Amino acid sequence: MAGPLAHLKVLDLSRILAGPWASQVLADFGAEVIKVERPGKGDDTRHWGPPFLKDADGNDTGEAAYYLSANRGKKSITVDITQPRGQELIKQLAAQCDIVLENYKVGGLKKYGLDYPSIKAINPKIIYCSITGFGQTGPYAARAGYDAMIQGMGGLMSLTGVPEGQPGAGPQKVGVAVADLMTGMYAVSGVLAAVIHRDRTGEGQQIDLALLDTQVAWLANQAQNFLTSGVSPERQGTAHPNIVPYQAVPASDGYFMLAVGNDAQFKKFCSIAGLDSIAEDPAYATNSARVGARETLVPVIERATQEKPAAWWLEKLSDAHVPCGPINNLEQVFADPQVQARGMVVEQQHPTAGSVKTVRNPVGFSASALEYQNAPPTLGAHTDETLESMLSLSADDIAQLRRDGVI
Repeated sequence: MAGPLAHLKVLDLSRILAGPWASQVLADFGAEVIKVERPGKGDDTRHWGPPFLKDADGNDTGEAAYYLSANRGKKSITVDITQPRGQELIKQLAAQCDIVLENYKVGGLKKYGLDYPSIKAINPKIIYCSITGFGQTGPYAARAGYDAMIQGMGGLMSLTGVPEGQPGAGPQKVGVAVADLMTGMYAVSGVLAAVIHRDRTGEGQQIDLALLDTQVAWLANQAQNFLTSGVSPERQGTAHPNIVPYQAVPASDGYFMLAVGNDAQFKKFCSIAGLDSIAEDPAYATNSARVGARETLVPVIERATQEKPAAWWLEKLSDAHVPCGPINNLEQVFADPQVQARGMVVEQQHPTAGSVKTVRNPVGFSASALEYQNAPPTLGAHTDETLESMLSLSADDIAQLRRDGVI
């Protein structure tokens, strides 16, 4: 494997999205990731379709697009951890790994002897990352947590959607599972920080990571707005709570995003829009003033932007270095010349489909370039290989485990 983490081995006991997203990033960065799945069924997301990956004849394979999005670069093994022999296999693998990722309910792995204290007894240097809905402590610790409910509980849905009193008002969840994805990203940074700590001290540790904690943490400026003012921010559609104008605005043929970030940019916008008098008006000249005058200013801006098509605005504003952009669907995203120039889609060989396209990791390293060698694995594709290479099991041993339903 290439990449800066090629010296690390990860035992991935997680499924669905937050944990697999973290382990995919680690795999992209070069770590060897061994994904442990249930025999015969695997990760739930393998079946979360349609759409499913097509084979060469156009027929559905068993690989859902959802699963493909979060499992590139891994090795899949199937082990029944409810059986004592399966538990022993996991312990033997953990003894040779640097990192364990798991997202079982609090205490869920203890009955199998695969909780942190048990694994630490085998491998004191292990970094054991536990991802749950609500964390290892607190009154909700035993509850299950899923992205949509966390977006609601964690305040994001109170900030997302059409403002109250307007048609279509009401809470909205974000179109991708951002609480899961952000938890996965915090897991990556937490694991890498723990690796650095271990390299300096020789000490492993457990990482306690909760979806709710993550959602609250990345409320970012909106959380700080509340903590500073004591007033809960409200839904504002595409508008920004602290910057004006910074929202979708209508053109004569649709909408585009206008993202004025400072007073100089506002003056340039006004010049292009024929609103010079507004730019010089003290009521609108500064961002603070514009935020306070949002209700009167935005309608004036929208009347002006509706006079020209979106392409005209995008050309004129971009030439003047006023931030703006189209509102693309995904077909337009992947046809965008900048997205194509950056190589955001990677194509890999796949054993049942011939090839599969996934979205590349956005991080680019100058000294340790990433290589996308392995497509998301089919269920159990690396079971024999892994048990042979890591645990020195013979073909007869592996065959017996398979007859016994352990793998």
